[in-house]
Amino acid sequence: MTTKLHRALPALIAGLALAAALLPATVPAASPAGAPAARGTSAGAIPRLPNGRPDFSGIWQTTSNADFDLEPHGPRKDAPPGPGIVEGGAIPYLPKALAQKQKNFEARNSDDPRLKCFTLGVPRGIYYPEPFQILQRPQDLTVLFQFGQSVRTIHTNGSGHPDNPNDWWLGDSRARWDGDTLVVDVKHFNDETWLDRAGNFHSDQLHVVERWRLLDANTLDYRATLEDPQVYARPWTLGVILHRHREKDFQLVENYCFTLDYDSVYPPRP
Repeated sequence: MTTKLHRALPALIAGLALAAALLPATVPAASPAGAPAARGTSAGAIPRLPNGRPDFSGIWQTTSNADFDLEPHGPRKDAPPGPGIVEGGAIPYLPKALAQKQKNFEARNSDDPRLKCFTLGVPRGIYYPEPFQILQRPQDLTVLFQFGQSVRTIHTNGSGHPDNPNDWWLGDSRARWDGDTLVVDVKHFNDETWLDRAGNFHSDQLHVVERWRLLDANTLDYRATLEDPQVYARPWTLGVILHRHREKDFQLVENYCFTLDYDSVYPPRP
């Protein structure tokens, strides 16, 4: 059986326009000591909520091709070359887990969970090449992903992880502020998602600590440290830059994912 992924045309158009739409932004110079925090949305000013916390609200997307492979890689038929986004280059797999990763890689064009329309998971949804939207309130952030129309909640109300948790596709996210950096502790995952299209993976023991930091009004630095005693020899970190969509009236589209059994619907030609 062959299963293929179908995406809506608007997403393709949005992707082609991304490079032109997301203009590069530079890191602003530091404000003088004692100067009041900048407000607003002009380049260089960090938007803030009424309580003074940075406001991440908006539609974001990376121009990185990290979803093809988190590690440095050359060109392949199914992937452009890329420098990777893993600090140090390679993910520190345990020997048995590395063998599983290699099996995943060989079967990547059929076994990638995204091809089954599964939720992308954390942190993959952040660097997947489709936009996502953040809606922020003082007590939480709601993250809406265009892929699969999935929704993630990051709690910022001081609450802890549940005592009797389930295993979730997106884990359970509880955050605190470290200055202007949002630090998110994510745990209680299932093991149904991959980290990219190259078969990099995790178990249900995955623990992720994310750090979200605005460099200016339109540029967001995202870093995630992953640890998983069943898969990795030690914790490791990835990092990617996100850009705010600033096109007039830009919005997420109802880009639902569905699979189709091509062998049944369109039998192979003789």
